[in-house]
Amino acid sequence: MEILISAVIGELVTRSINFIISKIPRPTRVDVEDRLRRVLLRARIILDEAMGRHITNQAMLLQLSMVRDAMYRGYYMLDTFSYQSRNEDRKDKVMTHLSSSSQVHSVNFSSRNTPILKQLQETLDDLTSLIPDVQELVVFLTSYPRMSRQPYSMHLQLANCMFGRQMEAHLVINFLLHVQPHSAEELEILPIVGPSYVGKSTLVAHVCKDERVCAHFSEILFFHFQGFKDEELATFKDECELKHQNRVSESNSEGRLLVIIELIGDLNEEIWNRLYSTSKRYAPRGSKIIVTSRFDNIVKYGTTQALTLKFLSHEAYWYFFKTLTFGSMYPDMHPKLMRLAMEIAKMMGQPRCHLGANINAHLLKDNFDVQFWFEFLAFLRQSHQKPASRFGEHPPDLPNQNIPILFGRMSTLSEDIMFYNRCQHPSEGEVPKIKFQDVVCGSVKTHGKFEVLAWRSRIPPYHSYTYTCEIGGLKTRPLKRKRSMKNGAVHF
Repeated sequence: MEILISAVIGELVTRSINFIISKIPRPTRVDVEDRLRRVLLRARIILDEAMGRHITNQAMLLQLSMVRDAMYRGYYMLDTFSYQSRNEDRKDKVMTHLSSSSQVHSVNFSSRNTPILKQLQETLDDLTSLIPDVQELVVFLTSYPRMSRQPYSMHLQLANCMFGRQMEAHLVINFLLHVQPHSAEELEILPIVGPSYVGKSTLVAHVCKDERVCAHFSEILFFHFQGFKDEELATFKDECELKHQNRVSESNSEGRLLVIIELIGDLNEEIWNRLYSTSKRYAPRGSKIIVTSRFDNIVKYGTTQALTLKFLSHEAYWYFFKTLTFGSMYPDMHPKLMRLAMEIAKMMGQPRCHLGANINAHLLKDNFDVQFWFEFLAFLRQSHQKPASRFGEHPPDLPNQNIPILFGRMSTLSEDIMFYNRCQHPSEGEVPKIKFQDVVCGSVKTHGKFEVLAWRSRIPPYHSYTYTCEIGGLKTRPLKRKRSMKNGAVHF
C-alpha cells in the first residue's frame, strides 16, 4: 500500500512540475537574439581591453582565444539567422533563388522557428558559460601594463591591422623576451610553420615592430633561404637584410641578435646544421632565431614548441570579410547586400585566407550596389564550375598551389582569363598598374599576356601580390544549322 501511495504521489508531483513548466512563457527568437547581442558586446569589451595589454600568461592567452572564437561563432550565427529568417518571412524571389541554387554550406531550417531558436539558444549558452569564467581574467588584466600606443581600431579600420593572430603574436613576443637563467651558449629557436599565404611573414613583421622586442635586441636580421653555395655561408651576415638596429647601444651591452630565417623551399638536416653553425658563429649569447616554413620537418630543429598557423575558421573569416566590406556602416541598413555578402563569402570556400577576403571586399566596397553584387555572385558561381571541369578543383583551392586559375569576365562571360604564377613582392618593388579587379570587371581591354596587381597590403611587411594574366580572344559560338524545305530538298 505504501509503494502504491508513493507511486501516486510521485506521478502527481511530476505532472504538477510539467504543468508549471508549460505555463512559463518560452523565450522568443527576438528575446534570444537580444540577449546574444548583449553578451557579444560584453565579449568584445573584454577582448578589446586585452588587446591593449602586454599579456605574458599563456593560460590567459588561451582563455582569451576561446572567448574570441566563441564571439566569432556568435556573430556568424546571429547574422545567418537574422538574414535567412528575413528571407523566409519576406519570400524575396531573388534571395530565394540564391539560396536554392547555392551549393555551398548553409544553415538548415527544417521548420519555421524551432531550429532557429534552438541553435541561437545553444550559441547563447556557450558564450554565457564562458563569460563568468573570464571574470577573474578581467581583474588580472589590470595588472598587465598597457601598450604605449594602439595605432589601429580593430573594428573601424580592420584593413589596417593584423586580424586573428593576437594570441600567436603574444606567444612569439614572450619567447623572444624570455631570458635563460644561465645564459646557455645554444641559440633558442622558434619554428613557425603553416601553408603559403597563411600569414607567417605578417606575424613575424608585426612582432619585430613591437617596442619591447626592438629594445631587447641590438639588431634584427632577415634572411631568405633558397639554397646557396658554401662560399656564401662565409658571408652569412652580409647576405642578411637589416630590419632594425638599436641606436642606444648602452641599453643592450650584450649585443643580442634576432635572426629571422624564411625558408622558401624544403630543408634537410645537413644544410640546417651548416646554417645553424654559421648563425651561431655571428650571434652572441642571448640571441634567438625564428625560422618560418611551409614544411613541418623544421619542427624538430626548434628548442621550444613550434607555432603552427592555420587559415581562419568559417566564422572568423565571415567576421573579417563583413567588417572589411561594410566598414563603419551598419550592415542592418543593407539587408539585401548583407545576404549577398554572406553568399559571396561562402562561395570563396577554402582556403579562407586574408588575401582573398581583401581582394573581394575591396571590389564590393568600391561597387556598393545590389545589382553589381548579384552579378558578382553569379560570376563566382560560373568561375567555380570552369576550373572544376578543367583542373578538378575549385578556384579558391588553386592559388595556394599556384595552379592556373580559369575565370570568365563579368562583362563578357564568353571571354576566358587565365591567372597563374602568383608572386609576392617587397614594399619597395615596382608593381603592375593594371589591377586584378579591372581585368575581372572588364574595364581593361588588353589581350595577350601581362602582369596584374591583385592586392597591395597596408600592414607590415607591406607585400604586393601579383598574377600573370592571359586573356584570349572572344569565343566564337558555332552557328546552328537551319533546316528548310524547298522543292523537296533539305538546305542547311
